[in-house]
Amino acid sequence: MKCLRCAGSSLQRRFSLALQLRILAKSIPIVSIIGRPNVGKSTLFNRFIGRRDAIVDSTAGVTRDRKYGNVSWSGHEFILVDTGGYDAKSDEPILSSVRKQALAAVDESELVLFVVDSETGITAGDEEIAKVILRQSKKVILVVNKVDDKTREPDIYDFMKLGLGEPFPISAESGRRTGDLLEEAVKHFNTSPANSIEEDEGIKIAIVGVPNVGKSSLVNRLLNKEQQIVTDIPGTTRDSADSKLSYKGKIYTLIDTAGIRRKAKIKDAVEFYSTVRARRAMDRADVIVAMLDSMRGMDKQDVHIIVEALDRRKCLVVAVNKWDLIKKTNRTHKEWSEELKDRLPLLENYPIEFISALDGQRIHKILDLVSKIQKESQKNIKTKTLNDWLTQTVAHTSPPSYNNRFVKITFVNQAKAVPPTFVFFTNYPKGIKENYKRFLEHNLRAAFGFHGVPITLLFKAKN
Repeated sequence: MKCLRCAGSSLQRRFSLALQLRILAKSIPIVSIIGRPNVGKSTLFNRFIGRRDAIVDSTAGVTRDRKYGNVSWSGHEFILVDTGGYDAKSDEPILSSVRKQALAAVDESELVLFVVDSETGITAGDEEIAKVILRQSKKVILVVNKVDDKTREPDIYDFMKLGLGEPFPISAESGRRTGDLLEEAVKHFNTSPANSIEEDEGIKIAIVGVPNVGKSSLVNRLLNKEQQIVTDIPGTTRDSADSKLSYKGKIYTLIDTAGIRRKAKIKDAVEFYSTVRARRAMDRADVIVAMLDSMRGMDKQDVHIIVEALDRRKCLVVAVNKWDLIKKTNRTHKEWSEELKDRLPLLENYPIEFISALDGQRIHKILDLVSKIQKESQKNIKTKTLNDWLTQTVAHTSPPSYNNRFVKITFVNQAKAVPPTFVFFTNYPKGIKENYKRFLEHNLRAAFGFHGVPITLLFKAKN
């Protein structure tokens, strides 16, 4: 990859392989919108993702940071990235950074949507961007924006001089032909629709954490080979790569991801795309292993990653790495567990394991926990058993009143297994307070397990 040229040819070969693995694993493609300032890139981005996420303004260069969102169309999914306006001539530091981001977009994307403005015609900036795309030999759709009706379509063919094929006329503002553009875009993907039959990957585990927490070291130790590049330089892993492992008769797919930082701390263009793919790896996973560094403890970014995993309704194991470097007593393990749960009470329902990826200490315990949690997540509780539990639970502690009226929960059933979802029927759904919901979840877990598994409680009006 160009962005890693300075690291030597061996790194280039390694990350080229990672990209190949990503395609073979049918990972979600990245589509980037590129163009000079004020051609309508952010308007098109907002149109596709269905919300006003990027700032839209008539001032050139308003979009300076990359924005990304998920798009689903005709059974295909892809990540859409809105880059800042590309200004090849500018010497301003901010616009120079934007130019680098746009170049990275071309390098990292499976498809580029090159947006030009029908009202201004071809400019020197358009020609410069076209040269970059042609040098990279990327798949590209030349999108001519602000073509509000058919009477303006004959003017678009002047853009064929850019050498990027037949122009595609749209109006991002009104939505004219944007659906047709999506249809054209998905034709360029090397993936099948999301509902196609895929190879069995066993239990998929995404290993996530901040940079340099030891994710690749854990993967290497589990695989018993030096497959990932491991150094003490944060951010060595730039891509999400899959490895298969057989353990106790079960197949596991390990997804070693790039380190995840807060968006505000992501300055490097390549790191941005690596973080996007890391988050997509979390979506693919059955179980997420969130790694912490025992030498750092748990900070705000670690908490953010764990909460992000749970927001995705994913099973979770917390692995505290570099445990071999900690001075221990017979109470250290318990004290650490209690401190982590004090910092983040949600962890009360999820296992915490203390490991050393360097020397292999307790690393296979992670796989044992993953297997157990995966089985727990598929558990179905019989309706009669659930309602017997409900009767005893509400008899012991009934819901608080709502607007001076009695709240009754009369029935519960499990509507879904993965993730476990329970529907409670009540006379006042809005009357079920958050503290009572937590009470029900606590008692549900005490009765039926689900340790390491997120569960969802829904409350509906009874018929």
